[in-house]
Amino acid sequence: MGFERAAWPRIVPFALYMGFIALADLLGWAAAAPRWLYGVKVGVVLLALLYWWRRYDELRVPLPGARALLEALAVGLVVLVLWVNLDAGWMVIGQSAGFDPTADGAIQWPLVLMRIAGAALVVPVMEELFWRSFVMRWLAAPKFLEVHPARVGLRGFVITALLFGVEHNLWFAGVVAGVAYGWLYMRSGNLWSPVVAHAVTNGALGVWITCTGNWSYW
Repeated sequence: MGFERAAWPRIVPFALYMGFIALADLLGWAAAAPRWLYGVKVGVVLLALLYWWRRYDELRVPLPGARALLEALAVGLVVLVLWVNLDAGWMVIGQSAGFDPTADGAIQWPLVLMRIAGAALVVPVMEELFWRSFVMRWLAAPKFLEVHPARVGLRGFVITALLFGVEHNLWFAGVVAGVAYGWLYMRSGNLWSPVVAHAVTNGALGVWITCTGNWSYW
């Protein structure tokens, strides 16, 4: 199956994000990347999203109703709880260098706010456009924009959840999150539902990390 033109605005922001991660690994920055690199990464992704915003018809729609938003909020919090507990040895791929925003024992709050804002406001939009709106529907049909989320089918749902999982160091928690966000998308038919849930997970995770000092989860 090839990619139609509409795929690229959903692929490129994700590719840019992953490219920064690959560059850091290539330069040996996995454990000691410059602290400003994350801000540059999400900034570049944000610019790409804004450039193509008019092409994202799935986001240029009203937010789901109050009940659906509460459901997304609940799913996001459940995923958070599972994320910080599904960390047995076999559930983890490699080691995460994390993101430590401290210096001389003190938290550098601009770095914390940058990280939480990027993770809660930019990353969910970028990833949900790629994984749920594009990949999950493209696996059902090359003309993915014509595929209603409810008609994705088991194949697209499972493969996308698995791929979303292995994108993360905590791969099993990632699969669980992929199942939850995919289910929300298929249930609501509105991409804002998994975006909101994803944002809640990432934002609340950032608060939890900051309060507990578990920087490796970043």
